[in-house]
Amino acid sequence: DGRRGEKEIGMAVAIAARGLGGRRMGSRRQRSARLVVRADATELASHVSKVTPVGPRVVVKVAELEKKTLGGILLPDSSQKKPTSGDVVAVGKGKNYDLTLKEGNTVLYSKFGLGVTDVVVKGQEYAILFERDCIGVMPRSNASVDDIKDIKPLGDRVLIQVDSAEEETAGGVLLTDDGQEKPTTGVVKALGPGRLNEETGEVSEMKLKVGDKVSFFKWAGDAVDTPAGETFNIINESDVLCKL
Repeated sequence: DGRRGEKEIGMAVAIAARGLGGRRMGSRRQRSARLVVRADATELASHVSKVTPVGPRVVVKVAELEKKTLGGILLPDSSQKKPTSGDVVAVGKGKNYDLTLKEGNTVLYSKFGLGVTDVVVKGQEYAILFERDCIGVMPRSNASVDDIKDIKPLGDRVLIQVDSAEEETAGGVLLTDDGQEKPTTGVVKALGPGRLNEETGEVSEMKLKVGDKVSFFKWAGDAVDTPAGETFNIINESDVLCKL
């Protein structure tokens, strides 16, 4: 099926990288750059200076790992979050269409994409992935969670500002964080262009509109909390259950 094919393609990219003289690297801090290389990243041979994507893929220069908590506490390497954003440095081409992303775009991408392959070229880490695994375009390079409200979703994705959780029951009992039900309603703030058919290049029109109040699948997407106390979620339009 399609997902199995994506997995096989991702494995093929990794094998090809090793064929260029790459080797697996353990997690360690690079001397030449402030970069932590993950255990699944493949270091390419020293003569390789550029990676060119094939098909509907992009190459993303991976952002640095988050080194501090919001309170300023330094994190050990094992506690640092896997970065899922970076700047696009190379763009491939679809079968019957041009990709939406352009070189220089800063993207947020899915860490669960089956076709994501991490490589290291001359000390810098890059991610090779399908454009479909890119969630959205951030407004600037080195974007932070404060910028999530300004993201431009890709594909058939929807940016939702999630409603606040109920802090007390109907009887007036205050709820702890663990007892608060995860909200599954919110307001649509931004939309992608629509779902792309990678065979024909046709894009399906989105059914939702900015401003729609919606209910969505409880486990859809990954909620992002901003320092201002707002919660946003980026999900596929198909995960929206209904308009309210």
